[in-house]
Amino acid sequence: MTKIEKTIHHIRLQIENRSLMMGARLPSVRTLAKTLDYSVSTIVEAYDRLVAEKVIESRQGAGYFVSGTQVTFPYHELARPIEREIDPLWISRQSLIAQPHVLKPGCGWLPEHWMPELSIRKALRKVSKQHTDLLVNYANPWGHQPLRHWIARRIERRGIQIQPDQVLLTESGTQAIDLICRLFLQAGDSVLVDDPCYFNFQSLLNVHQVNIVAVPFQSHGPDLEQFEQIVQQHKPKLYITNAGIHNPTGATLSTHTAYQILKLAEQANLTIVEDDIFADFEVVSAPRYLDLNGFANVIQIGSFSKTVSASIRCGYIAAHPRLIDSLIDLKIATNFGCGLLSAEIIYTALSDSSHRKHLDGLKLHLADAMSKTIRQLGKLGITPWVIPKGGLFLWCKLPEQIDSAELSKICLAHHVILAPGNAFSQSHSASHFLRFNVAQCNDQRIYQVLEMAMQQLSG
Repeated sequence: MTKIEKTIHHIRLQIENRSLMMGARLPSVRTLAKTLDYSVSTIVEAYDRLVAEKVIESRQGAGYFVSGTQVTFPYHELARPIEREIDPLWISRQSLIAQPHVLKPGCGWLPEHWMPELSIRKALRKVSKQHTDLLVNYANPWGHQPLRHWIARRIERRGIQIQPDQVLLTESGTQAIDLICRLFLQAGDSVLVDDPCYFNFQSLLNVHQVNIVAVPFQSHGPDLEQFEQIVQQHKPKLYITNAGIHNPTGATLSTHTAYQILKLAEQANLTIVEDDIFADFEVVSAPRYLDLNGFANVIQIGSFSKTVSASIRCGYIAAHPRLIDSLIDLKIATNFGCGLLSAEIIYTALSDSSHRKHLDGLKLHLADAMSKTIRQLGKLGITPWVIPKGGLFLWCKLPEQIDSAELSKICLAHHVILAPGNAFSQSHSASHFLRFNVAQCNDQRIYQVLEMAMQQLSG
């Protein structure tokens, strides 16, 4: 916290605890500077910010006073665990409101100290010096051109023919899926997902009021026999899945299964949407539907929230030109444009020479965390469903008598957020599974709380 922020915090606390009442006069700038042992310019800036927020007001020739019209809220709102049934949004809600002391082995992102903070700060400084157009104007409908070229080149390196105009930037990976759903679906249509699958796929599809049909996901990909039956019976318009590393299982698609799925999809006029968000975590690249069939009936989406920044929002859609044209109209209608400034920051960070080293370091850290987490969980009788070839996630089976939802509620009361299996399962057949984020599992307290909670449920 900077000295300016500390000054603001100091004044807010005095207002909240009624040491300074509405209408009360604040100490003069010089008096407070002397009291806090800060410079006068620091106090002036703090007061100016509080005036802008209408917390205090300046009266010419008289000084600064606590605003007489403000409604005071606690400066630090206490985020409490949400008392609700565990559903696909439960994990996200708990993780996003968690206080710093709460442990989050169930969340889906890296610890902040694993992220490239210095690279982002460097990019921010560089971008802030760019011309005014970048800082204040809308982007063209496709989005930031250099970043689209960067994405197209990355896809092209996999042997896919693509032009930059086949890449549409979005505000996030979630918005990418939302736009695709708006284009393809109407209420009541069927959409195919894996079971288990990333829980937000289910949440977003529920918003679109579609019929979600799930196919069991095995260690090599979806169950082929059931996939064929579902396609014939329900005639889904989309199949939404992960490319490369699967979320939550950590499994990878086999080439044989991918070819069979593509054959069934082509026969049924089914469009496959593959989310490639975990591509940078792969040690050995897994098959993609896009690699094997191009853009004939495949759309690929992604974002940079896992490896660059979740705060600087930017995603993309790569698809056939005719789809991109329709998606642009939808994007303009629903969001008008996308963040030109965010895209420039992301592009600058990606283009920095440190980015490759950052990714190489992440893979090493994740491999080490994976092996350590497997060992620690094994001591508790929690075993991985498959040993992932890379990435963040371990999909683990609990002892038969332990229900993951009940376990998660007990652990939440002890400041540990887990990811219970049925949040990922459309069929609710994963009550004895948990997803662990190995990057968030390096605190011994997690295993102590797990052991205590498991004993409580077993006893």
